[in-house]
Amino acid sequence: MAYVCELNPGHHVYLDNQGNQTTIITTMGMPGQQQQASNTMTTGPWTAPPEAYQNAGGAIFKLFTAQGEICIYVQGNSVSMTGSVPSIVGAQQLSMQQTTTASTTTMPSMQPMQPMQPMQPMTMGNMQMTMNPMEMRMGDMELKINTTNQESNTVSQAPHPTRQFCSQCGSKVTAEDRFCSNCGHALA
Repeated sequence: MAYVCELNPGHHVYLDNQGNQTTIITTMGMPGQQQQASNTMTTGPWTAPPEAYQNAGGAIFKLFTAQGEICIYVQGNSVSMTGSVPSIVGAQQLSMQQTTTASTTTMPSMQPMQPMQPMQPMTMGNMQMTMNPMEMRMGDMELKINTTNQESNTVSQAPHPTRQFCSQCGSKVTAEDRFCSNCGHALA
């Protein structure tokens, strides 16, 4: 039979005995976060329900088995079996509730993600982008990535671009200029 004990609001300890094995599950939960730790120890079968005590350092669980008393110490999500029976003087006895299962509440199962809709062409100013086939146009420049043959990926420019500004300094230039009159940059 399984037992549960609440150490603090949102902090529970579940104890269960199956044959010679005792399973200790600690859970700490608050909105948006849950932590759980599970430990299994060989204790032998229980002869009486466990007892729980809490002191400033943590919680002590006394298990009554055919081999004698066994104490388990819980501090946060850390669980350890003590070699000797610790003093419970000044410790507060906690209520142990019998439960049908030693498991904690689980998160609701997530719904499968719906397939994404195909991406629509994007336009921003004089730039346009499509994803299938991958293409990008900006002004008189165009970039295409052919998805069927990767070797034919091309970057092309309109046949006769009209140069209006220097790519280095941004000054206005004419199509016949070979160099920028402002910064001297060679115009291709």
